[in-house]
Amino acid sequence: MLDPDSLRPHPAARRWKKSAKSIDPFADFGPVTIAALGGIIGCSSYFVLPVEPGPVVFLLAGAAGLLVLWSARFSPVGRKPLRRVAIMLAMLLVASLAFMWRAQIHTQAHHGAESYRGDGEAVLIEGWLERVDRSGSGRQRLLIRSQDASLPGSSRGIARVRVLGDPAGLVAGDPIAIRAVLAAPRPSAVPGGYDFAFHAGFSDIVATGYAIAPAAAGPAVTGDRLARRIARIRASLSAHIRDRMAPRPGALAAALLTGDRAHIAARDVEALRRAGLGHVLAISGMHMALLAGGVFFAIRLLLSAVTPWARRHDPAIPAAGMALVFAAGYLILSGGTIPTQRAFIMTVSVLGAVILKRRALSMHTLAIAVIAVLVLQPQAVITPGFQMSFSAAAALVAVARVWQQSRSGGDARGVLGQIRLFVAGLSTTSLVAGSATAAFAAFHFHRIATFGLAGNLLVMPIFSLLVMPAGVLGLVLIPIGLDAIPFAAMEAGLSLMLDLAGHVANWPGAQRTVAAASGGVLAAFSIGFVLLILMRGHMRGAGGLVMAAALAVWTLMPQPDLFISENGLVLARDGHGDWVVSDRRTSRFAARVFLEARGVAGPTPQRWQALCDPYGCSTRINGLVVTRLDHVADWATDCARSDVIVSAARIPGWIVSQCQAAIFDPDRLATTGSQVIHLGANGIARVQSARPPGVVRPWTQS
Repeated sequence: MLDPDSLRPHPAARRWKKSAKSIDPFADFGPVTIAALGGIIGCSSYFVLPVEPGPVVFLLAGAAGLLVLWSARFSPVGRKPLRRVAIMLAMLLVASLAFMWRAQIHTQAHHGAESYRGDGEAVLIEGWLERVDRSGSGRQRLLIRSQDASLPGSSRGIARVRVLGDPAGLVAGDPIAIRAVLAAPRPSAVPGGYDFAFHAGFSDIVATGYAIAPAAAGPAVTGDRLARRIARIRASLSAHIRDRMAPRPGALAAALLTGDRAHIAARDVEALRRAGLGHVLAISGMHMALLAGGVFFAIRLLLSAVTPWARRHDPAIPAAGMALVFAAGYLILSGGTIPTQRAFIMTVSVLGAVILKRRALSMHTLAIAVIAVLVLQPQAVITPGFQMSFSAAAALVAVARVWQQSRSGGDARGVLGQIRLFVAGLSTTSLVAGSATAAFAAFHFHRIATFGLAGNLLVMPIFSLLVMPAGVLGLVLIPIGLDAIPFAAMEAGLSLMLDLAGHVANWPGAQRTVAAASGGVLAAFSIGFVLLILMRGHMRGAGGLVMAAALAVWTLMPQPDLFISENGLVLARDGHGDWVVSDRRTSRFAARVFLEARGVAGPTPQRWQALCDPYGCSTRINGLVVTRLDHVADWATDCARSDVIVSAARIPGWIVSQCQAAIFDPDRLATTGSQVIHLGANGIARVQSARPPGVVRPWTQS
């Protein structure tokens, strides 16, 4: 008779297997996860390249992948984990190439048209009003789908124009005619800043400007019937919701349920952001999860009550199907922005896993959502919404997996146990999601909500248990006119939310500003985050070290000494480390954006103390003389005594060649955009341009 112990693997064999698995960084990976990582790498690589990748790039990379596969084939049999690593690396390279190619096709489809060229004269825009929202300064902003065939991009079927103006009572879906001064979408105002021209192209916005008169009803529009119908429904629902409530909670309710943020007061938006609750304003995964999850559990509970049917069928499957229908309706109703698309894809992945009887919450499901988003919107990979939402989701999935594996067993019993479990879950969720997104938020928005955890702990139970359930119920009951009570409950919850958010926002030090980091720091931090979340063993610890190193480099990065706007405004750092400005009246937007990137909040800095003559002004910055010229008549003197010259007048090339100073005149600034300058002991040490020379991409060509 065989000894059962003789059938067990030898301890040494188990140790070898464990050690072999531990050296395999892809032990927990599958093809879908590899494809998602390849999508992130490929799309990111495409958008940071200085020039368009040609066929040679794809051929060389493909050959490298084949070489890796060939070397893996002939690796020793005893080193199978290393062979698997090689195969996974080859798959990663192939996926990266595929997504880089997809990003190139998508970009050329949206940035292929010639830029709009305006002459400064007002033009008549006719079309239909797609959306009304507010700019950062609080002014009303109209998004118009134009019917003008002469606009760039109209040959592709969609050409949008965005103008600051008064809709004059017109609502989304109405035909509109308005006179406005238009220009091409503007590129980044500062090096490394938000590039509106890049993002506008993917939204088919071909021109922006400002209206010179209120809008009027335009000629009848025959096309886009479905889109106009949806826009009207959204506008009417938004108005109905706001009519049911007081102005402040009503505006927030309309934003949560229909995506209409045009009526939220600026002070409420700022209070929510300072309290770490800015994420509730974007219809994202949390909103979609609360809606779809609420519908799923409600229908499942009702079907489970039908005992004979529930014994023969799984109530979760039809419940998931109905939840998908509601989620799709919410996607259409809320406007279908990129964050909402991302949330919907994630919801489809989770509910689809329920229907297919697979584990709903896993890295595999998250990877499917990443792939779907990048196939549809490759440019999303460099947006803060993509990075923050998926980093939070990945961290929550990883922590949930660790918690399930380490749980000692036994569920919380009794009311107190359930309350304790709910509070612990909410605290853990807020802490994990906040920690996972804090660095990405600071990188993009240059500020940190110090008491974000406290704000979320105070507000999110109200939002999750009262506001969203009442809002969803109100939407469902609108057709039969019984929505007053749910919306009253939602109004009470939102009013309490705003009061609590305002209270947290007023705590001393509620918001801290940070200086911007380079793209390399963000890339290193992201790599460390991936290692920490997805890898195992020592590789996970290495990920934490990479993240810590990236943060250390961020804090130690030297700050620039000069900023020169495209219009010739000069911002300089004086001997005390404070910023001073050459003119407080011009280029105020560029100055504000630059100072925000330096972690400086508040009004425009004081004017610099400079020695002036009829030709311009000079000042000393870090031992170097910086001159702001209005005329070039005395150019020889200015060149002899200056290290940096910023001229409002064009300087001929023969003067530039004879001048010892670095010259920035309108011709140079028009080509390179604004400049960020680091000074050294012997002059300029490093220059960063908003439009660096040699960078030729579809969104930079005018």
